[in-house]
This record gives sequence, structure tokens and C-alpha cells, in this order.
Amino acid sequence: MAEEKKGCASASTCSKESCAGCASANKKNPFEVETNPNARIKHVIGIVSGKGGVGKSFVTSSLASMMAKAGYKVGILDADITGPSIPKMFGVHGPAIGDDNGTFPIEAEDGTKIMSINLLLEDEEQPVIWRGPVIAGAVKQFWTDVQWGDVDYLFVDMPPGTGDVPLTVFQSLPVDGIVIVTSPQELVQMIVKKAYNMAGMMDVPVLGVVENYSYVKCPNCDEEIHIYGDSHIEDVAKELGISVLGKLPMDQKFAKAADAGEIYAVENDYLTEAKTVLEKL
Repeated sequence: MAEEKKGCASASTCSKESCAGCASANKKNPFEVETNPNARIKHVIGIVSGKGGVGKSFVTSSLASMMAKAGYKVGILDADITGPSIPKMFGVHGPAIGDDNGTFPIEAEDGTKIMSINLLLEDEEQPVIWRGPVIAGAVKQFWTDVQWGDVDYLFVDMPPGTGDVPLTVFQSLPVDGIVIVTSPQELVQMIVKKAYNMAGMMDVPVLGVVENYSYVKCPNCDEEIHIYGDSHIEDVAKELGISVLGKLPMDQKFAKAADAGEIYAVENDYLTEAKTVLEKL
């Protein structure tokens, strides 16, 4: 009887025949929630970082823009509820509207579909002062209540760390894999491992790691200047058995495009390995 209960919480009240048509029968994660009926999402990719300030949202927007340029239908679920930056980077503003079937995401100029708390607030500069469970609930609603339509890759921009929101996303959404974003400092080795270990505990594949702020190119001689010290990302990736998906330099054109709401207009050739990995999913 105990073994029977592993397969279904109500196993004692159902038969093999009745379980065959049960919605939970083929669900490997009992915490997973259903997406909006008007959403057809092929792949969900989480973008995570063990600490803040490493440019995670920039990497999220860069990956989304790259896949959109390649002809894929792309969306970004901005799960960084208290620090949303995706709408600003893509130049989109609310209010998002909806109907009886849910809310519509707002499309950027390149076609990227975006849902963020900033698209629902009357004032974009209004702070979101919510406790963890409320924030986690909002993230779930971005999955269940948003009419995403057809999306090949939905990138989930998560807040830093291993708290409520990453846990909610890993448990509630069918995440195909995560990309860990980091920077060159030696401290990063520990931080990357925290994100990697959390993914392992939640049985979520790690697609690879992206190093941001890797270097600055001298405008006169093209020499790479490592402001934050020598990179250790290859050593960490080798130890963990994951791929380095890209090393992004500090470049004024990236910052200017993000501030202007035109991040999609920047050609970012540093993430080609990430594109290869995503297309193999």
C-alpha cells in the first residue's frame, strides 16, 4: 500500500483504470502548475545567479534577442518582482491589458513578448513591498494567467540567490534548464556552486554558465583588460562538468542600448555557444 501511494496521493481511492485518465498521471512534478490555456510554450529557460549585480537581466535580454533574431518566437517572464528591469531594456510600458482568459504580454519592437510587474503598476517607479509568498504567487500568475500564445523559448529572469522565487519557478514551471550568470571574481566559484547545487537538488538541468563583465577591450590596441582579475570560469565549469556558454565584455554600446530601451538592436556575438545549446533542446 505504501508503494502504491508513491504514484498518487489518492491511490487508495482510485484504480488503475481511473488513474489512466488522471491529469496527474503523467506529471513527474506534483507541484507543477498548468499554464494558461492560451499559451503554447515549447521550452522554459531559467536565468539565475547566486548573487546580485552580475548582469543577469542583461544576459536574459541578450539571449532572448539572439533567439528572436534567429527566427524563433520568444518571451521573457520577469520574475524579479522587486527589481524588474526587462521592460526598460526593451522599451515597453504598461498597462498590460487582458480579457476573461487572462492578461496579454506586451510585445517589444523585435516581437519579444514580455510580462513584468512593472507592466501592471500605475507608476513604474512604485516600489513593490511584498513578502516572499506574495511575490512567489505573482510569479505563478505570470505563468497561469498570461496568454503567451506561441512561444519557442520563454526565458525566466529570476532574482539573485536561492530563495522563494527560484524555488517557486523550479517547482511550479516545467523548466528545461537553467543558465547561470556570473562575473570573474574568485568569490564567484562559491556562488556558482550554490546555484548549481540548488538546480541539482531540484532536478533541473544546468545548460551552462555565462561570465559577464569578463574584460574591457582597449579602444586603441584591442588588448583585453581584466578589470576584475583573471577569469576562473573555465576551471569552475570543468569541475562541475558544465559548459561555458559565453564570456561577455564590458561595452558601452550594451549599456547605451539598455538605457535607450533598444537592447534588441545590439549585435551580441558572444553567446553563439548558448544558441547552439538552446537549439538542441
